Amino acid sequence: MTAQPNSAHPHRARSRAFAWLVHAYTASGAVLAFAMTLAIIRAQFRFAFVLMVVATLIDSTDGAFARLARVKETTPGFDGGRLDDIVDYLTFVFVPALLITEAGLLPRAWAGLIVALMLLSSAYGFSAADAKTGDHFFTGFPSYWNIVALYLFAARLDPVVNASILLALSALVFVRIGYVYPSRTPVLRGLTIALCGVWGVMIVEMIVMLPEVSRLLLLTSLFFPLYYVVLSLVLQRRRMRPA
Repeated sequence: MTAQPNSAHPHRARSRAFAWLVHAYTASGAVLAFAMTLAIIRAQFRFAFVLMVVATLIDSTDGAFARLARVKETTPGFDGGRLDDIVDYLTFVFVPALLITEAGLLPRAWAGLIVALMLLSSAYGFSAADAKTGDHFFTGFPSYWNIVALYLFAARLDPVVNASILLALSALVFVRIGYVYPSRTPVLRGLTIALCGVWGVMIVEMIVMLPEVSRLLLLTSLFFPLYYVVLSLVLQRRRMRPA
């Protein structure tokens, strides 16, 4: 009697192919980080910010694709979370630190020290065991240096003010407050995603305007960072209440 072909084999092959495509999608952020670095070296700062937006979109969506592809089950020998952390450190920390330096946003005498503090504090933040919690929060300032770099570049503040902001945020990495994970924290997730979409459009408009950004647009766009911080602090207080 002739054995029937196992139809599960093609299905497993397709699942593995999809999982590897998701990993490649995540890894493409490293290629973007290299392109950003070249743009910064060439003083093409607006193009670098455009690439940061693309990298952020990839980072915002690759997790959903990974869960859809069940990458942990399908490619158990490959750690997609570790890959994601490596790419995120490049695109959210290293490249923005380089841009801040090359764009002259810091006092020249302090630039090396301040950038070192950014890099080292975020290295701790990424490596801490509680960096991402089981109830979907980031612990400590979640190294959104790409956003910080854009606001500092657009606002044209005094370099000493920029330095003070960066030092404060570097210190906040070590303050173990839970910050909202926009796409996964369940409380007000729909509202958070909707507001983030509106804010994202404003961010793109700011990048298009560079280097002369409307002061009104810049100040108005701060509504989302303010909402994000306030919501994070309110939820942190709630999480600290005794059960």
